[in-house]
Amino acid sequence: MSLHRRTALRALLGSGLAALGAATAPAARAQAFPSRTIKFVVPFGPGSGTDTSARYFAKKLQDLTGQAVVVENKPGANGFLAVKQVLAAPADGYTVFIGSNSTLAVNAALFKELPYDPVKDFSPLTMMMRSPAMLVVPPAAPYGDLKGLLAHARANPGKVNFGAGSAGYQLMGELLNDMAGVQTVHVPFKSAGETMTAVASGTVDYAFAEVTAVLELARGARLKILAVAADKRVGNAPEVPTMGEAGLSGFEAYTWVGAMVPARTPAAETARLAELFTAISKMDETRAFYERLGAAPMTGGPAQMHDFQRKEIALWKRIVSQAKVPLQ
Repeated sequence: MSLHRRTALRALLGSGLAALGAATAPAARAQAFPSRTIKFVVPFGPGSGTDTSARYFAKKLQDLTGQAVVVENKPGANGFLAVKQVLAAPADGYTVFIGSNSTLAVNAALFKELPYDPVKDFSPLTMMMRSPAMLVVPPAAPYGDLKGLLAHARANPGKVNFGAGSAGYQLMGELLNDMAGVQTVHVPFKSAGETMTAVASGTVDYAFAEVTAVLELARGARLKILAVAADKRVGNAPEVPTMGEAGLSGFEAYTWVGAMVPARTPAAETARLAELFTAISKMDETRAFYERLGAAPMTGGPAQMHDFQRKEIALWKRIVSQAKVPLQ
């Protein structure tokens, strides 16, 4: 073989290997990911269903990857503080936003201008869980059922208040006002935990909260549950009637939790996280964990979560319009 042909062959092989290396680099990087600590940022405080889900998935993700996973609670400002922190972090897959219906859907319906776009600024990983909301009142409340609460509200228009730790719970309260024909006042809190403390102390007259934030307090006689906003009773609180059974037919309200990363995150890392999160959501242990809490796992991957989120945004926009809720 001539010197010219040998040189050309080496050049051809070199360029082929370089191209192969470039093609396999993302795959190799994905296989090595994660190689250090992952942070979950939660827009609510401890005691919320979002926090409970984050800590469960953190433990399972740590088991699967061998890497530490830490949960950081960043409550306040309707989730804006947590979102800002996530979007400002390096988009490398090591910062994950554990959001809810409030931050990922309801805010888009309730605010005239958001400092973020819940669809365009994030890439979905998977849905995690769904939980029906419960209507709770202070243990010393003079009414023992939903009809009693609504009668009290009708007799005192504008004087009865409800607490809400997020925009989602606020809209549940506004929807109750609309469907029951009552006029009550919204009192904002930073988290479900703060809201439940306010209800327990009688600072507010009632509130909606997810099952996971309510049951232990109710069993300790610190809260009184009037109804669950679902189409059927929950298995771990079979004594609690549905809103329909309690006297308000057609009222249903659920919270949900999902995981996302900034949209700028490389595709390989996003896909690997989605694979891991989806695997956790489908575990029998995960189903059992949520059933004990009165909730249910949601197992859709990125595409399903994207579609679900867009439908949820449309739903809450319709409710805001229907209930004539002033935009913030």
